[in-house]
Amino acid sequence: MLAQITAIWQKYGYIYMNGVWGTLSIAACTVVAGTVLGTVLAVLRLGPFRLLQRAVDLYVWVLRGTPALLQIYFFYFFVPKALPFELSERTCILMALAVNAGAYVEEVVRAGIQAVDRGQVEAARSLGMSGLHTMTKVVLPQAVKNILPALGNEFIVMVKQASLASIFFIVEITSAFKTVQSATFITIPALMISGGLYLLLTTVLTFAVQRAEGRLRANE
Repeated sequence: MLAQITAIWQKYGYIYMNGVWGTLSIAACTVVAGTVLGTVLAVLRLGPFRLLQRAVDLYVWVLRGTPALLQIYFFYFFVPKALPFELSERTCILMALAVNAGAYVEEVVRAGIQAVDRGQVEAARSLGMSGLHTMTKVVLPQAVKNILPALGNEFIVMVKQASLASIFFIVEITSAFKTVQSATFITIPALMISGGLYLLLTTVLTFAVQRAEGRLRANE
């Protein structure tokens, strides 16, 4: 088994490494877009407009209540037909993953905002700051400390969830396994390499998140 794994890696390691970069790029794009979307949704949900609050509630309910794979299929088949311009398969999948991540990030950001002392908000408003100015200059900078660890965990989740893109033959670690397995007809060793790469990535990212969390606590 070890000899097969070594031989596969020596011959097809570049395919796996392309998959690693593909997985990281999918996860990074998804987390960045999901964070922006989730932050906007959290602000709207905590805002004074009841209609927008209900719209965000519906969004979160639907996206968290349906499988991510189903959402990817929806974006893959429906969005290109609904828009007047063409989108690549990769873009459709990234959009689906970002929209899915936004529903979870919204909950994280909302909890971080609500953890900020209400007295600071009232003090800012008493000084004549608008609601938007208070949110961007007072609340969100303080909420970042509460949000960053959870966002780091979301990045780790997205590294694993990027494997769903392999169904549509987007380059990432699981699709690399499929490519190697098709070329060699050797399944278990090729699969073990993919599993090892996922485990390595998530371990390194978990360690990085823990270090960042420790530094945030040390600076308090």
